[in-house]
Amino acid sequence: MVLCTGHATIFNLRIDRLTAWNPYTHAMQPATDCLEPKLPPDEKKISNEVTEDEEELFKFSPEKEASLLEETNVLKLRANDLFAQNAFTQAIEIYDQAVSICPNYRHYEVSVLKSNTAACHLKIEKWKEAAKLATDSLERLEKLLKISGGREESASEPCSATRDAELTTLTHEPNVFSIERMKTKTMMRRARANSEVGGWAALQSAHDDYQNLSKMANLSSADRSVVQRQLVLLPPRIKAAQTKEMGDLMGQLKQLGNGILKPFGLSTDNFNVKKDEKTGSYSMDFKPGS
Repeated sequence: MVLCTGHATIFNLRIDRLTAWNPYTHAMQPATDCLEPKLPPDEKKISNEVTEDEEELFKFSPEKEASLLEETNVLKLRANDLFAQNAFTQAIEIYDQAVSICPNYRHYEVSVLKSNTAACHLKIEKWKEAAKLATDSLERLEKLLKISGGREESASEPCSATRDAELTTLTHEPNVFSIERMKTKTMMRRARANSEVGGWAALQSAHDDYQNLSKMANLSSADRSVVQRQLVLLPPRIKAAQTKEMGDLMGQLKQLGNGILKPFGLSTDNFNVKKDEKTGSYSMDFKPGS
């Protein structure tokens, strides 16, 4: 009897900890604050700081950082020379070495290297690789623009985004103009890459980039001409790719449906889907086989 009473007491205590009286509904409800693990205030604070500022924890000393940036710049200049000699594969290797040496938290320097590597991939027609590298570069530039509070319209000096390599050194602190100039150059590269990749998603991404580029004040006249031409050429390509991919998808769904319906002596041909143009809704009619 004592044992049973003890178990009942423990059971009741556990129920009380997991439920609470709600005065508005006049009923017991789960006590959600008991369902989540509690971290001590100090531990919770440290956990958040590690997530938000983890990059700050791995910074090199100023002396070491300067040394790494100098070494990075030497490699970058060597890769630029290889690019000028049309040795694009070798240039990619040297740019990659520079990225591996450059401190990862130096977003501008890494973004320039990745954008230049994207330019190399464009030259050897590796479109997907070029698009990915350009995206990586743009993501870092966006971080810098948020930190600096920069705005796209602040960069009014025209630049040619068709230049093959960024020739500035990597040892200076970038200003907003430099960041936005690099953003324009890199977005042109990504748009070109995606327009060559083809397919609905890639073509739409290229069109979006060209639309954004058309609004940028720092676009050179040569690049603006390219942008305007692509904004005319891309929409029909997007429409054609969309129609093809939707047709392929419907064909696959029909094949899957036929596989499911076959044991019942039916096929997707027994069903007719109609769209109500007024409401946009669909209805399905069953047609028995002959």
